[in-house]
Amino acid sequence: MKSIMLAAALGASLVVTGAARAQDAKAAEELAKKSACMACHATDKKMVGPSYKDVAAKYRTRKDAEAYLADKVKKGGKGVWGDIPMPPNAGVKDEDVRTIVRWILTIK
Repeated sequence: MKSIMLAAALGASLVVTGAARAQDAKAAEELAKKSACMACHATDKKMVGPSYKDVAAKYRTRKDAEAYLADKVKKGGKGVWGDIPMPPNAGVKDEDVRTIVRWILTIK
């Protein structure tokens, strides 16, 4: 009986954790829209810039991926994904940039 109760509690916590992650992902996506990131990027297709899915695939295993990408977002860049430069986004709050980057790195 104890093991059944434990399994049920574990299952419920996984559902709650999954729902919280989905809610966090939705909030991060809304933040990306609000910050004008989605004017040049899409989750699953190339637009002006690479898709977030492609960015995640390229950097997911990099140990410093979050810091590296946050720096790229803040300062802008050119050449990694082609000739079109990404303008600096210095006006986006650091915490918002980190939230968006963490979300991007989860996209598969």
